[in-house]
Amino acid sequence: MSGPLEGVKILELTSVVLGPWAAQIMGDMGAEIIKVEAPFGDSNRQLGAYRNKGMAALYLSNNRNKRSLVLDLKQESARNALLEIVKDCDIFLHNNRPQVMTKLRLEYDHLKAVNPTIVYCGTYGYSKHGPYGKKGALDDSIQGASGIASLNELVLGEPKYLPTVIADKTTAITVVYSILAALFYKEKTGEGQEIEVPMFETMVNFTMAEHLWGEVFEPPLAKAGYTRLMSHHRKPYKTKDGYISVLPYMNNHWKIFCEKAERHDLIDDERFKDLSSRVTNIDDTYSETGKILATKTTQEWLDILEETKVPAIEVNSLDDLFTDPHLDAVGFWKEVDHPSEGKLKMPGFPARFSKTPASIRKHAPKLGEHSLKILEEAGIDNKTINEMIDSKATVISD
Repeated sequence: MSGPLEGVKILELTSVVLGPWAAQIMGDMGAEIIKVEAPFGDSNRQLGAYRNKGMAALYLSNNRNKRSLVLDLKQESARNALLEIVKDCDIFLHNNRPQVMTKLRLEYDHLKAVNPTIVYCGTYGYSKHGPYGKKGALDDSIQGASGIASLNELVLGEPKYLPTVIADKTTAITVVYSILAALFYKEKTGEGQEIEVPMFETMVNFTMAEHLWGEVFEPPLAKAGYTRLMSHHRKPYKTKDGYISVLPYMNNHWKIFCEKAERHDLIDDERFKDLSSRVTNIDDTYSETGKILATKTTQEWLDILEETKVPAIEVNSLDDLFTDPHLDAVGFWKEVDHPSEGKLKMPGFPARFSKTPASIRKHAPKLGEHSLKILEEAGIDNKTINEMIDSKATVISD
């Protein structure tokens, strides 16, 4: 069975994580993805463990279900070829700075001229309509600009980046749902449009969903920052033999947890009488919970809380995820055979479609693996293709 985006054709001009992961998500859901790379390739081809140069782990993790086309877009023949390919595409996605696309003459109006219904999505560090529009950006700098890093300062005493590319991946998800919304509009009206998805604005929106807090009012009723999340006690709880995540958050959860722990005194304690009180006194709430959980082993607590609906789960390491019984039962991890890289482990697509399941259909391609085929499909004649090869406007992999 085919995915829900079968028949959608996407031309992707992106690198690193944000753009490639966004395109891969849509590829998993059935879209046809053509990944356009410069002759030196996506920089992620060189990052992480590898068996063959140019096919490193970070690239393989973000570029399945795609075909690779090499184009040196500084050359006119390559630009012309891209415009020919765009004529048959539904979506054009890039993550270059706006100034780069202006210089290449590949802005929305240029593509609209050859395909009036194209959905054109540019994802940048900052909106091109603001004073930061010319700045370059990567995940760390956006974590700094958006307040993410400073959240750690409130808890740990100094700003720190999260050890995950949260800005890249959150913006990638925003890219996906924005493109799907534009496709829905196109389906209704036949009209394409330009979409701008800036990382900075996306991450401020993401951060302030809960941290706007008292600043939601004019004038403010309290400082920004969700109180519960600012406590230095907010972390996995230590048990006798490990760590556990337990959250007796709702009123019924707190009552049940205290009963199971035989701490009935905490149920009537004014500091903990309801959710609002527990959040107001969050350090005490976490501290008392931690003292209780330290009295038994992780498994003992999991057994005690199993039927209570109180959120409780053992803390996994990255290595633990590969043997997690739930992930194993739902078939989350996929083993795929790559023609040049051998057996690979891949995370499955997390959402389930009852009629149009997502799938891994294509391996992450070698650089230029499909250049010849894609150029031929666009109707570009052999003479022009050979000239492009000679001038290195394109590269055909062996």
